Amino acid sequence: MKRLRKFYGFVFAFLAVTGSIQAAATTPKQRIVHLGDVTTIEGVRDNPLVGVGLVVGLNRTGDQQPTIFPMQTLANILQKFGIQTPGRLILVRNIAAVFVTAELPPFAEPGTRIDVNVSSAGDAKSLEGGTLLLTSLYGPDGKVYAMAQGPLTLGGYTAGVPGNNLTVNQPTSGRIAGGAIVERAVPVDLSQMKTLSLLLRQADFATSENIAAAINQAMGRSVATAVDSRRIDIPASAMGGQSVTQFFARIEDLPVTINPRAEVVVNERTGTIVMGGDVTIGAVSVMHGNLAIAITTQYQVSQPPAFSTGQTVVVPQTTVQYKENPAKRLELPQGATVEDLVNGMQSIGATPRDIVAILEAIKAAGALNAQLRII
Repeated sequence: MKRLRKFYGFVFAFLAVTGSIQAAATTPKQRIVHLGDVTTIEGVRDNPLVGVGLVVGLNRTGDQQPTIFPMQTLANILQKFGIQTPGRLILVRNIAAVFVTAELPPFAEPGTRIDVNVSSAGDAKSLEGGTLLLTSLYGPDGKVYAMAQGPLTLGGYTAGVPGNNLTVNQPTSGRIAGGAIVERAVPVDLSQMKTLSLLLRQADFATSENIAAAINQAMGRSVATAVDSRRIDIPASAMGGQSVTQFFARIEDLPVTINPRAEVVVNERTGTIVMGGDVTIGAVSVMHGNLAIAITTQYQVSQPPAFSTGQTVVVPQTTVQYKENPAKRLELPQGATVEDLVNGMQSIGATPRDIVAILEAIKAAGALNAQLRII
């Protein structure tokens, strides 16, 4: 029983690096890309926006009655339209209080449409079929930069009745494509820059040096300097009288050799896993099994004999059953590829959720020759 408690769970992943073999680091193949695809200009950046809003039109899956937040929000909205309604009389099962987030892109002018993410702030069960009411989006300085409104698109759903329902992914968060309109711009004056600083999206010393060399070769003289693994500086005086816009337009299509890093991206909310073709795995043994425990309770009526002083009571009879499937083992040789890993996981019946747990364990064991990024 102690052993079962220790390994209780629906997913069990055990990893052991065989012998003293160390995971061999592999160098991904070099690629040639455009300079503008791997760099950004310092100071030209996105700005986060956030707001609090209300989603309406839900099918009795909104916030519950005890939640004060959506009632106050709805009362405030109705008050703007001249409707005075006591908060205690508002039924909120078809509405949900939400937080709305967005990214204001650089050079966005009033009238530009941007995407927004909507997430439940209360105890709503699902935002399916909901519409976001007009919501102000604020920047870090407390000013309104955009207004959001529109129907939601969800990546999950829930169905059924209380006690017997099915939930897929996250039905309490959604997205509105082009759901916000920019009302205020964030000015960026490129003409005032004394130095054009290019920033690599992924820091790498070799790539930084390659970019500086490509710019110097294109200009016919030394104008760019690789400062570190992420930054390349170009003085404004070396641009030959061109503006920052003209100069960057001239160099952004230059071919540059980069050394891409092996990376595995995992989205735990949707169970999506994306692995690059350069990802390799060291010698490792994976054991995967399931432990299922079912607890059932049946109620029996204890009836005393006739004309006795006893009382009729309901006595619960609890039964505990458990089933542990044999662990399935997968052996991966030294230098195994992504295809080997995927095929092996499918052969042992691993689900996307299982694969997430297995990848995390492989990374912890030091056998995954890539960066594991969970979003």
